[in-house]
Amino acid sequence: MNRIFDGVFVDRGDFFTRNMVPGRRVYGEDLARSQGIEYRRWDFTRSKPAAALKNGIRNFPLHEGMKILYLGVASGTTASHFSDIVGLEGMIYGVDISQRVLRQIIPIAEERGNIAPILGDTRKPEEYAGLILEKVDLVFEDVASDDQIPILIRNCDKFLRSGGFAMIAIKSQSIDVVKSPKEVYRECVGELEKNFEILEKVELDPHEKHHLMVVMRKK
Repeated sequence: MNRIFDGVFVDRGDFFTRNMVPGRRVYGEDLARSQGIEYRRWDFTRSKPAAALKNGIRNFPLHEGMKILYLGVASGTTASHFSDIVGLEGMIYGVDISQRVLRQIIPIAEERGNIAPILGDTRKPEEYAGLILEKVDLVFEDVASDDQIPILIRNCDKFLRSGGFAMIAIKSQSIDVVKSPKEVYRECVGELEKNFEILEKVELDPHEKHHLMVVMRKK
């Protein structure tokens, strides 16, 4: 295993995180051992940050001990790898509007101890503000909505510490199916530049079609 980012490893083109619950899988992923340590394969066809890793992203601001607000946490596939990276000193506040998918992450959260599932509408951060009692280091958004950009900005204004990071998986087809993906990306990045320093942009094709990962720092 070769370490490429804090908590992220690569071996023969596949990505891995150190399994904080040895012997346990979250979504049927492969487990591997190296020098007595167990790792979980991070499937880049099922996780947008892993797709960004596959496509050569250079800025990946996740670290041990981080506090993360995850907008659109769903059933926890990606959040479980974030959980491996931040460890027990970190915390992931995972917001989703769907009770059905949130129920799937509850046993994962109970087992890991560093994921807090929150039922809420990401458009209304004031409704779950009482459940997030600290400023976070990173806001990650993966929400299929035409108002993705305002959702991120609103949540960052409320919860992200000064100088903290944000990452968003822009879904061009959710924002505008008529315009080309590149035109949608350009307009979205223009809006984001008003609030953030853009660190990197990586298209996720062919692993996640019509998606752009943007990594930013709060101004």
